Amino acid sequence: MVARGRFLASLEAACGGNCSLAADTAALVVRLAVDSPSLALDWATDESYSLQVAARGSQVTAQVRAATGFGARHGLETLAQLVAATGRPARLLMAGEARVADRPAFPHRGLLLDTARNFLPLADLRRTVGAMAACKLNVLHWHATDSQSFPLESEHVPQLARHGAYSARETYSARDQAELVRYARARGVRVLLEVDAPSHAGNGWQWGPAEGLGALAVCVNRQPWRSFCIQPPCGQLNPANPRLYGVLGELYRDLLGRWPAGEVFHMGGDEVFFACWNKSAEVVGWMESRGLGRSQADFLQVWGEFQERALQEFDKAAGHLNNSIVMWSSQLTQPGVIQNYLSKERYVIETWVEADDPLPRALMALGYRLILAVKDAWYLDHGFWGRTRYHDWRAVYDTRLPGDRAVLGGEAAMWSELVDGAALDARVWPRAAALAERLWSDPAEPSARAEPRLHAQRERLVRRGVRADALAPAWCVHNEGECR
Repeated sequence: MVARGRFLASLEAACGGNCSLAADTAALVVRLAVDSPSLALDWATDESYSLQVAARGSQVTAQVRAATGFGARHGLETLAQLVAATGRPARLLMAGEARVADRPAFPHRGLLLDTARNFLPLADLRRTVGAMAACKLNVLHWHATDSQSFPLESEHVPQLARHGAYSARETYSARDQAELVRYARARGVRVLLEVDAPSHAGNGWQWGPAEGLGALAVCVNRQPWRSFCIQPPCGQLNPANPRLYGVLGELYRDLLGRWPAGEVFHMGGDEVFFACWNKSAEVVGWMESRGLGRSQADFLQVWGEFQERALQEFDKAAGHLNNSIVMWSSQLTQPGVIQNYLSKERYVIETWVEADDPLPRALMALGYRLILAVKDAWYLDHGFWGRTRYHDWRAVYDTRLPGDRAVLGGEAAMWSELVDGAALDARVWPRAAALAERLWSDPAEPSARAEPRLHAQRERLVRRGVRADALAPAWCVHNEGECR
């Protein structure tokens, strides 16, 4: 029903909501056939579809057949792309004959949104999900928490949002979280929730001493920040405090109740700053009591033990051991280290290295499944702060992933240091649409061949209320190929 409504809305948007009826108007009949009633949406979901369009007299018939409802939804999106508006008042034109057999090259086609650096209202998340669905992206990676803020409300641990949110209005209630998951799934998009740990955990975790639980985190908001973390404000969970794990377990129990059973969960795990733990008398004293020193190997052991205990709490909250866990690449995932701490059967590694970095292939050789967030092409925040280079849509499109079954897919990342709801759309779109085509069909052709399609898709997004950035002067759009 949602897919049908979106299809009709896209037709209405194509003619500005005012399509004329002419004497020679043809009827459009759309028939959907879905082989399986399953609503499971995961890396194994069959998203393939076929589409046949045929004109006979005054009727155009479009037949969409798919293995699942999610594939049928993609078929309707493709059908909508075969429609164009012309004239004033507008009339809709569409292809009279078409045959399409389509399936994604990668099962994981994602976009990361960061709601911790700057809060994004639920309406912005919903609008982004709608744009993702229009482009056949299927995973919203929700980087919900960080050391700056903790906006997720938890019934069993309300202190996290109470002490960690920017304000009482800048939170996501339990209802908000569950509603976003439902809204996204109805559009063929999974929500991959990330609660970063043990690093990137400061504000929201500082209430432990006042409630008799001791320090749940150390280095919180410490200055000078360069001595305690990668980016201000600082904060890192305290592995020396055994009460920490009970708090994590209660948090996981709340969150898991709002997501489908067995859904993948992202535990973060990047940029652990050993100097933070090394400057904590409690952590160092605890390590010494266990015969550990202060070497990198010792801190890796502490980190690995933290991850093991956090996973135990997660599994206890889930009631089973089946959820795949995603973690960022880090010191803990280096080829000579990872097998000591992270099982390849349980963990998926999201690498955030540059395209020519050998790490992904080294991890594949060890048998790990991967998601690639190619740092020098798919980090959409680059070019707006620091000494980073802006990655335009061509860089996004021309970056290809290894053709290996271990590679589940990839993600564009919209970190929000300099992004809020007012700037979100133009920073993400249409570059994320270029990523969507790369991950869906993985074409061999260069970006120059894709440019007309991206112009058209950008216009569709704008008609759907997404304030996507312009790609070129209008003259270049109207004179295809003349501006290359």
